[in-house]
Amino acid sequence: MSAMPKDRLIAALGAQLRAERETREALREIIANGQLDRDVLLAVLSDPVPVVTRDELARAEAWLRELPPALPPRRPSLRAA
Repeated sequence: MSAMPKDRLIAALGAQLRAERETREALREIIANGQLDRDVLLAVLSDPVPVVTRDELARAEAWLRELPPALPPRRPSLRAA
């Protein structure tokens, strides 16, 4: 059985959170070891592998468009003058 779009979105967001934590930990280690070098920081901050692909974002956006609105549309109320 294939994963539902919601499950894929949750998995993608979880992967992004893990990647952000790994980046934060790498920066902590760099600073703690005194390796605060421009090239090292650029390498850490310019991770070439996107955590969420464009296809995953497109599927998530399509899934969100299919959801019913959270609140019903508000209708203006008419009052007698």
